[in-house]
Amino acid sequence: MNDKTEKSGIAATYLPDLFAGKRVLVSGGTSGIGLAIARGFAALGADVVATGSNAAKVEAGQAEAGERLRFAVLDVRDTAAVSAFAKGFDRLDVLVNAQGIGRGEAEHQEAVFLDVIEVNLNSVMRLSTAFRPLLAKTRGAIVNIASMLSYLVEPEVPAYTASKTGILGLTRALAHAYGPDGVRVNAISPGYHKTDMTKGLWTQPKSHDLIADHSALKRWGSVDDLVGTAVFLASPAASFVTGADLPVDGGYVCGNTIR
Repeated sequence: MNDKTEKSGIAATYLPDLFAGKRVLVSGGTSGIGLAIARGFAALGADVVATGSNAAKVEAGQAEAGERLRFAVLDVRDTAAVSAFAKGFDRLDVLVNAQGIGRGEAEHQEAVFLDVIEVNLNSVMRLSTAFRPLLAKTRGAIVNIASMLSYLVEPEVPAYTASKTGILGLTRALAHAYGPDGVRVNAISPGYHKTDMTKGLWTQPKSHDLIADHSALKRWGSVDDLVGTAVFLASPAASFVTGADLPVDGGYVCGNTIR
């Protein structure tokens, strides 16, 4: 276990060997939310593979790669590449679909819109399909990363909003499709967490404070705030939870308060 993994504190919350002998794949696991989740599972004894399409980020991740955490390049838009990647596994217990991009107002352009949908939504189906046989053998779990924009409207990012809304529908459909094999499929909807994607907001005092004040807990989330939820949904504690979405947003979405 390395220092970066220990800082998550997840091993102090859950049994440190909770996922010993288990194998976890975190797609979109080279930065932000995905990387935090990958570190969290590794801290609990899992053998974790974290993937990303950016070779530079994958290479940077190798600096903390070890016995329980390694990184690999994978273009989730490429069906053949995903299928070939899946053939390299002989076991999988947990699939975390954390891949996601946002392109701002450029998403109103058709080519950009379709690319965001491809990465954020279509690839979740692609990876789930490719790893379904292995997950069925272990009666495993899939955790999809949705968003508060699965519930709210942001007109500047139509593709991101549509893709994350679609994640919830896909999660429910796959929960029923895979349920007979004992595979559970759930989602997490993050709110405003301090990541590279939201850096333009949390580094500006006005937007930082406005968003924090709207949440029930009066603060921004960190990526580590999402790790425990992912671990719970993949653990035996959630053995009868499937087709669900757990918001981890500090009460932001329900914050239409009257003052």
